[in-house]
Amino acid sequence: MTDNLMAFLNEKKLTIDTQLTKAIEKLHAPDELKEAMNYSISAGGKRLRPILLLSTIEALGEEESLGMGTAIALEMIHTYSLIHDDLPAMDNDDLRRGRPTNHKVFGEAAAILAGDALLTYAFECLVSNSEKLSDTLKLKLTRKLAHAAGPEGMVGGQQEDLSAEGRELSIDQLKHIHDLKTGRLLTFAIESGALIGGANDEQLKGLRRFSKHLGLAFQIRDDILDIEGNEEDIGKPVGSDEANNKSTYPKLLSLQGAKDTLHDHIDQALVVLESLDLKSSRLEQLTHYILDRKQ
Repeated sequence: MTDNLMAFLNEKKLTIDTQLTKAIEKLHAPDELKEAMNYSISAGGKRLRPILLLSTIEALGEEESLGMGTAIALEMIHTYSLIHDDLPAMDNDDLRRGRPTNHKVFGEAAAILAGDALLTYAFECLVSNSEKLSDTLKLKLTRKLAHAAGPEGMVGGQQEDLSAEGRELSIDQLKHIHDLKTGRLLTFAIESGALIGGANDEQLKGLRRFSKHLGLAFQIRDDILDIEGNEEDIGKPVGSDEANNKSTYPKLLSLQGAKDTLHDHIDQALVVLESLDLKSSRLEQLTHYILDRKQ
């Protein structure tokens, strides 16, 4: 990773972190609830989804500040999903990003409510922090985010992932689950950035194709890190997929096969980007980052 990209990621992460903290601080809500919400929001995530959203707007030559409301809404929904994913009834994880999971600190009931609060507050933030966007665009973004996060998106993928534990899937079944569970929110990040940035039809179609390859690459890299990653870097124990008897890309394709497939999706994502008339190379840099990331 270049120093330039690292500086960019740190700068954008700080901006997003500040906006998320401000959004929670101004809530007139029980202190215990705000504390549990902020605990997971401030746990040190990469903020990759909102950074991809803002970078897509930049690549189209528009002011990235136009997408900040949507960006923090997206990160709130991602964080809620992690809180619930860690619960004993789901993955039953004790660590997230190197810290005790939300339910380990605040109890299961408070963790569930913190997740519920982040999910619902996200849509308020999308609308109220997007004053420069038209009502028509805000409505479209709200609908697309709800679809990506809901029963035909992330939540449906979570259910299929749970149902698949203990049985071997085909590679197509695994891709379908990850498209729902991980890919839909990542696709929303790119697509919403394209809509806010004023992409033409060709750019919008291309960026959607790009997001599909990027989403698969992201998940394959996750599966590889669960085998080869450093616990200190990824912030949770390695080998959890094997312990939960989950189908993964390395399990179905072999570790080398998973790495080859990862490179193939990265290459295809870069080919799509090269075909589009974009005004910056930031999305290309982020694609290489997803290939090489350690956490």
